[in-house]
Amino acid sequence: MTGGLITDIDVDVSELQVRLTGKVAVITGGGSGIGRAIAERFAASGARVVLLDRDLVAAAEVAAALNAGRADDQPEALALQCDVASSASVATAVAATVERAGVPDILVNSAGIARLAPAELLDDTGWDATLAVNLTGTYRMCREVGRRMLDRGRGKIINLASQAASVAIAEHAAYCASKFGVVGLTKVLALEWAGRGVTTNSISPTVVLTPLGIDAWDNPKGEAHQAEIPVGRFAKPEEIAAVAAFLASGAADMINGADLVVDGGFTIR
Repeated sequence: MTGGLITDIDVDVSELQVRLTGKVAVITGGGSGIGRAIAERFAASGARVVLLDRDLVAAAEVAAALNAGRADDQPEALALQCDVASSASVATAVAATVERAGVPDILVNSAGIARLAPAELLDDTGWDATLAVNLTGTYRMCREVGRRMLDRGRGKIINLASQAASVAIAEHAAYCASKFGVVGLTKVLALEWAGRGVTTNSISPTVVLTPLGIDAWDNPKGEAHQAEIPVGRFAKPEEIAAVAAFLASGAADMINGADLVVDGGFTIR
């Protein structure tokens, strides 16, 4: 494929109508990228959105933008600081969420990082940070919010995995390990908790055209990877948000322990 990275994609997900009115949705990594797109979609669907992010300024900016455009009868979006790599930070943020917005009905674990290098060159810092945020951070949030959902008898958890949870990708040793782990964790929680009212699913996107995604993949390597995808392009954040909204809705009540792969067919090869 020639012509560079395809970024000017016209995506229309407006036909998906999802009602999340009265729901409290917690989204980690909500200050940017996929997390922000999910927050925007959930808010537009009537949910009260709580944005958790290590960067409180970024999360507050998103909350302010959502609140500026909301109708009078829509709930106010909240922004709270949270570092999912810290148990104490997670506990504090979830407690503040419950105090200010109520027990969450929906949890989306979108916070994530990538430290990429050939396996023999990846240092302990890169490995440990990737696992701490992507896998252990997801578990901490599931545990802290899940306890409250289980006490109430209902809830939906959506974990962001990756196409790198299904196939090996060069220089992604830590990232693949973390995302394979997220899918495994999701399935265990789905098995243990569904009978008590809490379903758990994951979403595995291809490269997503967030500002960080474009910056990382707008190069010959990205063009080559794009050409490996049968639909011939990467995903837009709005497309991942639409899948998350569906999983968060009542229409997905019978979906549990699934990993919805949104990769344009990359992993079918």
